[in-house]
Amino acid sequence: MRRPADRHRERHRHRIDYYRTALSAVTATLDDGLDVRGYLAWSALDNYEWGSYKPTFGLIAVDPDTFERTPKPSVAWLGNVGRTRVLPGADR
Repeated sequence: MRRPADRHRERHRHRIDYYRTALSAVTATLDDGLDVRGYLAWSALDNYEWGSYKPTFGLIAVDPDTFERTPKPSVAWLGNVGRTRVLPGADR
């Protein structure tokens, strides 16, 4: 049986692209002189949503049978952005 993170590994790129785009917009807003105090990644965990565990938009996979939590690759990417304050690929 594949682990939850394995099921999502091939799709993690879209999540990183989403955060890159959103944080690029925040950067542009800051460059325009607006006072932005923070950014919230809305969904930390995959969860039971609308009667299903199938929407898996969290940063951390949750196995619906064991509730084991497994960080997705986007967690490391977003954590690195927070630590370094550098947004890789923002010039795309």
